[in-house]
Amino acid sequence: MPKKTKTQTQPESINIMESLLQTGGPALLKKGNELDAKIISLSRKAVLFDVGAKAYAVLGDKEVKEISTYLPYLNVGDPVHVRVISEESKEGFPVVSMSKFFEKGKWEIVKDKKEKEEEIEVVCGEYGKGGVFIDFMGIRGVIPKIQLTEDFLDEPSKLDGQKIKVKVLEVDQTKNRLVVSQKASALKISQKELHERFEAIKDNEEYEAKVLGVSEFGIFCEVNGVEGLIHISEISWEKVTDATSYVRQGETIKVLVVEKNEGDLKLNLSLKRLMKDPWDEIEEKYPKDKEIQGEIIRKERYGYFVRLEPGVEGLIHVSKLSGEETLEIGDKVKVFVERISKKDRKMSLLLPQTEKPILYR
Repeated sequence: MPKKTKTQTQPESINIMESLLQTGGPALLKKGNELDAKIISLSRKAVLFDVGAKAYAVLGDKEVKEISTYLPYLNVGDPVHVRVISEESKEGFPVVSMSKFFEKGKWEIVKDKKEKEEEIEVVCGEYGKGGVFIDFMGIRGVIPKIQLTEDFLDEPSKLDGQKIKVKVLEVDQTKNRLVVSQKASALKISQKELHERFEAIKDNEEYEAKVLGVSEFGIFCEVNGVEGLIHISEISWEKVTDATSYVRQGETIKVLVVEKNEGDLKLNLSLKRLMKDPWDEIEEKYPKDKEIQGEIIRKERYGYFVRLEPGVEGLIHVSKLSGEETLEIGDKVKVFVERISKKDRKMSLLLPQTEKPILYR
């Protein structure tokens, strides 16, 4: 009569004990040995392994308590690496540990999910500078704000404590890095489709971009479904300290594609390169000896910066001051150009004097 095949649906105690009896008792397995095993039975209360010996082995009690987290990602018949922690327990069979799987296996699961473009379920935490922090089987990751659907863009903190489906964008165990997308999961965006959109975008061409969000280091945009960033240095030819004064979330703006990052399928964008650079004709526009009016915009220990127009600033160095001047931020002043370095985008200025100093002559 053919021997019955054990399945996951059989009663757990019969599953384990019958297997042990039929195989003739525990094999001589040395404590500390690491070996390849195959899952024979799997449940929330016990896991049974074929370790290629005379006896089956079971998972230690401590790890059985953690196994429920991993059940969706394990199947009967899966090969796993185990370590012997007891050669013979009081029940008479070997006990093994899956600690290496718990440490490394979860990363393999994430990598596999990324390659197959399958969803994973994560628990959302607080919202910070990097985005919404998430947890997946003990791995801490992040959903960048730009990877949220519009209903969460305004209030990412609403996700705190929620379990949601996401798709894996980046995974790197050596850097302990996991980046996922709620938007890709919700909108069913595939990597193949994203690659196609990315390849269709051309360098040094102008596109319409939707503003998804603003941070201290730039403006997050979407160009034809591809993520892009306008770094704060690429917003305007003048110094930018607050990007929110230039754009609003949800509006559509014109941008220039400066660079395409093949590694992460992201775009570096620019606003200012669609505008004329005021330094292109700086020497013709601001010749020496011409009196110019400007505004004092900031004070440093080495002098005062004067804005002549958006994107054009000059410095009145302290060495060119008598010390009797009463200059304040916001003051309108008349100045002369002493020296211009177009290459370094620097301009040295002088205040008008009754008699020009020797250095100026």
